[in-house]
Amino acid sequence: MSESQNPQPKAPPVWRHQPRFPDGPAPDPAGSHHERRIRSFQPRRSRVTTSQEDALRRMWGTWGLDIDGRDVLDLEKMFDGLPVVLEIGFGMGEATAQMAAEDRGTGILAADVHTPGQGNLLALAERNGLTNVRVANGDAIILLREMLAPHSLAGMRVYFPDPWPKKRHHKRRLIQPEFLTLAATRLAPGAVLHCATDWAEYAEQMLEVLSAHPDFENTQADGGYAPRPDFRPLTRFEGQGLDKGHVVHDLLFRRTAG
Repeated sequence: MSESQNPQPKAPPVWRHQPRFPDGPAPDPAGSHHERRIRSFQPRRSRVTTSQEDALRRMWGTWGLDIDGRDVLDLEKMFDGLPVVLEIGFGMGEATAQMAAEDRGTGILAADVHTPGQGNLLALAERNGLTNVRVANGDAIILLREMLAPHSLAGMRVYFPDPWPKKRHHKRRLIQPEFLTLAATRLAPGAVLHCATDWAEYAEQMLEVLSAHPDFENTQADGGYAPRPDFRPLTRFEGQGLDKGHVVHDLLFRRTAG
């Protein structure tokens, strides 16, 4: 058979693996295409505004980091000794910036894969003088597994993760027993894992798996959902859900000392 009858597969375009912003977030910091693990997130492609691009170009080298899985982060040095909370998925960053502004004694390590949101959070941090925020680009599982020391986190926040509503996709949901086991190794005893969702069925799953996990205990005496704490802002996304009649469930579980 001739070469024309049996063409060779085309190599992927070079631009797919080149950074969109020089010295900014890498397109695939940990070489995630080599990982066979089922992912709990789906990267979104959307337009980066001029102000977001400017923030990424100027500030990434100081306040941003790629989740490449190569080195363990020195959180104490990075946040000047502040206790550090990991936020997994922050959207456009408005709520993150507000929480950072209202509690400057806590460092927030905010992880996401959405480039416009990364740029927006950096711009908000600069505008409001928030030196207690760092933006991490990439897979939070790799961050937890490879780049954070045991018991180094004072808390963890997972607000409105993708509910993966179709039953065949439930295995992609982040809050699973395996994730909780990993998270528990990085949370200091007494640290709180705070989840929030407006997807009722996912809330039920979260409550079930958290309640069953030996490394976590519910902060609520009745073993149920918690009222929204004052420190979690009402986000634009949440407001849209409430307008549609959605009920938001908060879950606050403490890392046990065992």
